Amino acid sequence: MMLLFPISSGTYQILNFRNRFWLPKPVSALIVSGREDNSLAAAQRQNGRSRPGRRATISDVSNALGLTKSTVSRALNDYPDIAETTRARVKRMAQKLGYRPLATAQSIRTGRVRAIGFIIELAEHDAHRPFMAEFLAGMSRSASAEGWTLTVAASSTPEETLEIISKLQMESKADGFIIPRTLIDDERITRLRNDYIPFVTFGRTNSDEETVWYDIAGEEAMRSAVLHLHDLGHDRIAFVNGGSKYKYSELRREGYIQGLTDAGLDIDHSLIFEECLSEEDGRAAAQSILAADNPPTAFVYALDRAALGLYPLAKELDLTIGEHLSVISYDGVPEGAAVEPPLSTYAVDIARAGERLGALLIRHLRDDEAKDLHELEQATFLDRGSAGAPALTSAQLSAHLRGLGPKGAFSNGRNST
Repeated sequence: MMLLFPISSGTYQILNFRNRFWLPKPVSALIVSGREDNSLAAAQRQNGRSRPGRRATISDVSNALGLTKSTVSRALNDYPDIAETTRARVKRMAQKLGYRPLATAQSIRTGRVRAIGFIIELAEHDAHRPFMAEFLAGMSRSASAEGWTLTVAASSTPEETLEIISKLQMESKADGFIIPRTLIDDERITRLRNDYIPFVTFGRTNSDEETVWYDIAGEEAMRSAVLHLHDLGHDRIAFVNGGSKYKYSELRREGYIQGLTDAGLDIDHSLIFEECLSEEDGRAAAQSILAADNPPTAFVYALDRAALGLYPLAKELDLTIGEHLSVISYDGVPEGAAVEPPLSTYAVDIARAGERLGALLIRHLRDDEAKDLHELEQATFLDRGSAGAPALTSAQLSAHLRGLGPKGAFSNGRNST
């Protein structure tokens, strides 16, 4: 169960009930075995742990294991001078006892509040999409697993985002930040670096070695989409990209071009459209591309949202997706499964992305170096029927779109009754 707990106007902390300080039941009801568990029982008797509701302390953990409180504390905070086996023993015992460090005490000792910061940018084109709930849940899970919390704020403008970053850090409400969807020229990253605030990005940057990042290989998805369509028989393949300010758009364009090169196809820049973030954008781009003398029989879209705009256009033009026009996209949004035929796409596990970003940021806050904290994973191809062998050549498609000839041996043109 998850709660949004207000800590200031427009700012919330996500708390997980599993991350509690109290034992779920009296210790006398726990079944213990083995050397460590026998030590646990003795420590419980010595420290009065049979009393229901008493909060476990660091002394309980140290007594149970016969270690000093300093060693236990350093093990729980992942100090490198503590052996991995000792850290594992300490964490195992702390979990059995139900021990969680008091946030206020840890903050005084370490200067940290054990909180991850995340700012929802409401101006972004998909800020309210369903994926945001999954993303937040993933970040919350990784924070909770380490006894941390997730502080969430919302901003309406890029300028407000920068103000909130400074405010949350200055007011000790976040130790570091997760930055979604990196930009080619990203002022958020500049501000964080200038203020020496730790952060991790969802997406690569122009200075990857200096940045902690997690990303999905969108460029490989675009390359694979082109090769898949070429294997089906398409040799005129258009590309409809997202916003040019985003780093992902640069990478996906590179992947599309690499796919054409690998397939031995010419690069025709008239088949590349940018700045398509919505269904309306995707429709307008396809309409313009199909007006060419030698139109493509297949499309690769950088975003599912834009790709969905091809469907109503194809219907108006009396064309069938998956036969007369093929399309492959990227994201895996739920709406893509609801159209007919369902949209073939490269899907991203957004909840896992949130988990990995949270875990990487916590590692960085524990002094792991940025150059060692890079993770690149692959999207999953969902072949759902929107890409097939071309039923028309480019010339036949052009003739049909001009009302000059039949759409194929099985159909009349768009003016048929």
